Amino acid sequence: MRVGFIGLGNQGAPMARRIIEAGHPTTLWARRPATLAAFADTGAQRAASPVELAAASDLVCVCVVDDADVEQVVTGEQGVLTGLRRGGVVAVHSTIHPDTCRRLAERAKVHGVSVVDAPVSGGGRAAAEGRLLVMAGGESGTVAYCRKVFETFGDPVVHMGPLGSGQIAKLLNNLLFTANLATSADTLALAPRFGIDRAALAEVVLHGSGASFALDRVKAGGGTLDRLAERAGPLLHKDVRLLADLADTAGAPTGTVLAAADGALAQMGQERLTGPASPAPRK
Repeated sequence: MRVGFIGLGNQGAPMARRIIEAGHPTTLWARRPATLAAFADTGAQRAASPVELAAASDLVCVCVVDDADVEQVVTGEQGVLTGLRRGGVVAVHSTIHPDTCRRLAERAKVHGVSVVDAPVSGGGRAAAEGRLLVMAGGESGTVAYCRKVFETFGDPVVHMGPLGSGQIAKLLNNLLFTANLATSADTLALAPRFGIDRAALAEVVLHGSGASFALDRVKAGGGTLDRLAERAGPLLHKDVRLLADLADTAGAPTGTVLAAADGALAQMGQERLTGPASPAPRK
């Protein structure tokens, strides 16, 4: 299968490299040409625009930052839909609103193109090792068509249901991760009050029943959310807000998880989504 890949960031770049190394003829495009330099040692082709990339592809993987970026590279004047053949597929690996995926699918249908949403979780290291979690939404036959490509960088690859369900699963995952950041940071903040070193407590709990990926990230950040704030804060705020809006529209109660996630956002200097104004970040 010929694959096009757009979005060569910290996670997208190792995903693209895994696809290339698996032997799929691959074409790359990036808004910043300098990011393509890392692929000089591969057989990947370079395109001058998304439409040129699409013309050389059967499946186009999109791993850019947000809804606006996805819509621009897919539906813009020089976008993917202008060049992708009938029967082609666009896979959205970005974390965006499920309605954006559905809107793209309507636009793509006019061109005889299918869309799947396949957001991923795990980060750049997991991508490089081929063990990203891939949460796919879309028609079962289309997801099956993409699976061999997704499995180059993902394990497991899980079909969650119809289009948009992959995004909902990813947003719920990120909501819980953000909530776990708050409970982890708050727990470690208690350690000095009892004369215990917070790093030592983190090391112990990571081997106990309270272990979590979030606790590991807080430990790596020195025991607080300060180091995570600049890089992860805005992205987590975006994802939690999306989920909060979806829950509000669906009339779905969020219980304690949204409140806990809100606490983490406040500690990272992000605007609160519920309750009173944000308190000062806890040191």
